[in-house]
Amino acid sequence: MIERLAARVITVFARLVTGVRTNWLGCQPEPVQRIYFANHSSHGDFVLIWTSLPPGLRAITRPVAGADYWQQSALRRFIGQRVFRAVAIPRGGDARQAQDLMCAALDGGASLIVFPEGTRNTGDEILLPFRSGLYWLAQARPDIECVPVWIANISRVLPKGEILPIPLLCTLTFGTPLKVAQDEDKTAFIARARSALLALASPQGNGESEP
Repeated sequence: MIERLAARVITVFARLVTGVRTNWLGCQPEPVQRIYFANHSSHGDFVLIWTSLPPGLRAITRPVAGADYWQQSALRRFIGQRVFRAVAIPRGGDARQAQDLMCAALDGGASLIVFPEGTRNTGDEILLPFRSGLYWLAQARPDIECVPVWIANISRVLPKGEILPIPLLCTLTFGTPLKVAQDEDKTAFIARARSALLALASPQGNGESEP
């Protein structure tokens, strides 16, 4: 009961602060298992994706995040473990361990929210290079589709180092699902996934008209 109430409060608050608009361009919010991969510029990124999903999908979708972030306080532990059911990955741990934790969550029927950049992008570059984890995860579970999600404006809503968010309009754009193609290697898949995400960042890709 407490977890459901906390989830409701977080959802309403996130929507009020960001006025989030969701564009489903390449897929629809269907009850299928997915790996949502997105750009990463704020600790609020996964919250915005999670709250933008319909309740049925939200209930089975788990964010992947560093264990150290979720263990900094009792409140974060409660929210991470009990509300979001986050897949906590130890910082600096073995890559195989991280993959095993994510695969176990997928095998349990969950969808995942991941950030292939591996860290928050706080610079001027629109998208940092992708790490290889998305490829290994997609290859390990090839039947699960990977959906690119572009998050626009969230870094201005919750700038690095700030505690209180600044009310601004945010947009989430869900693109066309990807899977690892037969004989596709890591370099090719990562480049294709990164290009698919960047395509959503353009005015045409995110559903906005040019001025």
